[in-house]
Amino acid sequence: MGLILNLGKALTVLFWGVVLFNHLLPQAMPFSLLIKAAGLALFGLHVLEVLCFNASLRGRSHRWFDRLQILLTGMFHVMSLPRPAPRS
Repeated sequence: MGLILNLGKALTVLFWGVVLFNHLLPQAMPFSLLIKAAGLALFGLHVLEVLCFNASLRGRSHRWFDRLQILLTGMFHVMSLPRPAPRS
C-alpha cells in the first residue's frame, strides 16, 4: 500500500509541476486552458479535503505541514496518516 501511496504522491507533484510550467510558459491554446482548469479544480478539491480532515489533524505535532501536504497531494497524504488510537 505504501508504494501505491508514494507513486500517487509523486504523480500528483508531477501534475503540479505541469501546471506551474504551463503558467510560466503557456502551451497551445486548448491545452493551456485545459491544464489551468484541471489545476484549479484539483486545488479546489484539495482545499475541501483540508477543511474536511482538519479535525483529524488536531492531535498531530506538525499540523500546518500536514495541511500543506494535503494541499499538495490530497488524499494520498490523508491515507498515509496513522489511524488514531480507539478511545475506551
